[in-house]
Amino acid sequence: MMRSYLDFEKPVAELEAKVEELRAMQESGTAVAITEDIGRLETKASEALKDIYATLTPWQKTQVARHPQRPHCLDYINALITDFAVFAGDRKFGDDNAIVGGFGRFRGDSVCIIGHEKGSTTESRLKHNFGMARPEGYRKAVRLMEMADRFGIPVLAMVDTAGAYPGIDAEERGQAEAIARSTDACLNLSVPNVAMILGEGGSGGAIAIATANRVLMLEHAIYSVISPEGAASILWRDTAKAQEAATNMKITAQDLERLGIIDAIVTEPLGGAHRDPAAAMASAGDAIAAAFASLKGLDRETVRRQRRDKFLAIGRGLQ
Repeated sequence: MMRSYLDFEKPVAELEAKVEELRAMQESGTAVAITEDIGRLETKASEALKDIYATLTPWQKTQVARHPQRPHCLDYINALITDFAVFAGDRKFGDDNAIVGGFGRFRGDSVCIIGHEKGSTTESRLKHNFGMARPEGYRKAVRLMEMADRFGIPVLAMVDTAGAYPGIDAEERGQAEAIARSTDACLNLSVPNVAMILGEGGSGGAIAIATANRVLMLEHAIYSVISPEGAASILWRDTAKAQEAATNMKITAQDLERLGIIDAIVTEPLGGAHRDPAAAMASAGDAIAAAFASLKGLDRETVRRQRRDKFLAIGRGLQ
């Protein structure tokens, strides 16, 4: 797949394009003794990428979180979950492809998986509605959580959504009520649940499945009550101020860890998860395993109480 570059990655794009040009010349036999030149350019490109990603602004992190080649929920499921059995439908209206869910095994242990899927091609993005769930998606999540609770199976949520779908049909079917009930189902689980913010964690659409004992977040993901564009349109009536909004909203993993909103940051490969999806998914798997291990052996009431106390404590002691 041809690599897609973000605007601020232009210096890296130019260097890597030159590397590819030299490699093509070398393979065609039209140039000799350019191996050292290729190595020097690769080192320079790597250093430039490292410098850029060491000082990303919140708006630049937003762009990385939305990168079209960033791995999504189904990619993580394929990499980390075995024997995955998909469950469909909410037993009330229908199925919602924006939320995928089912049961499988994570490193040998049974687990219930619920996640937003954005899609990676035009066709799949339309099928999954860009990860923006309707009420039936959240009611499906509730059905899965209740089943997992009944059989004592831990729940893993993978969050990647700009927000719940705001369409008229979703509102007619009770979008706000469905989100509230899904959030309540998370809080009332007596089995451990872990949430991972993969890319975007937008508003109630994210918190509906991310109210977990442990909330993890990829290094360049974002998590907020509203998108930067939405905040800009409300505060300044100008979406062009999205960059300013992102800076002031504290939406990055680093800010949210400091504020106690999330529990841990999962390191991404240099240049973001899209540059080395396999490495990103391996790191995520290790972090998920560590989170579940920290909850192992707790009785049901302790699991529930710990989760409630965690969320009630958010914001206390902040100036």
